[in-house]
Amino acid sequence: MKPTGEVEHYDKHHLFSVGGESKFFTAGAERKVVEWRGVRYLLNICYDLRFPVWCRTEGDYDVLLFSALWPAPRREVWRTLLRARAIENQAYVVGVNRIGEEPGLKYAGDSAVIDYYGRSVADLEAKEGVEVVELDMEGLEAFRSKFNVSADADKFEIKICQ
Repeated sequence: MKPTGEVEHYDKHHLFSVGGESKFFTAGAERKVVEWRGVRYLLNICYDLRFPVWCRTEGDYDVLLFSALWPAPRREVWRTLLRARAIENQAYVVGVNRIGEEPGLKYAGDSAVIDYYGRSVADLEAKEGVEVVELDMEGLEAFRSKFNVSADADKFEIKICQ
């Protein structure tokens, strides 16, 4: 929420063509970083996780946040990509995934918080639940200062074609 009380929102950028999302939705064109309690979050939805360029840090966030409906057959991909995004961007990653079943689909859950080293801070695995974690923002800043990969990162602009 903005200081004015206006609610922030993010429109998913990468539509899942295999699932026919483009028939029903229009892709969002804007990266959205929101700040809450002094921590900057880059908002992402589900399939956005597969696109490292879209998630690439521009020094504008501390946490990548993904809400998802990632099916059980691809659970190891989900878990691996969460870690990869954390490591490559020197950021925390929070992945919140659906659990349960519907006709023809099973969701494994595997909601997790991953730190900037790729280590699990919280992992719900294949169960429902709520986990409260404390993010070590001082540790994150110290790590970024000591091992600043952003200084050597490729410089580019994300151009949205519609």
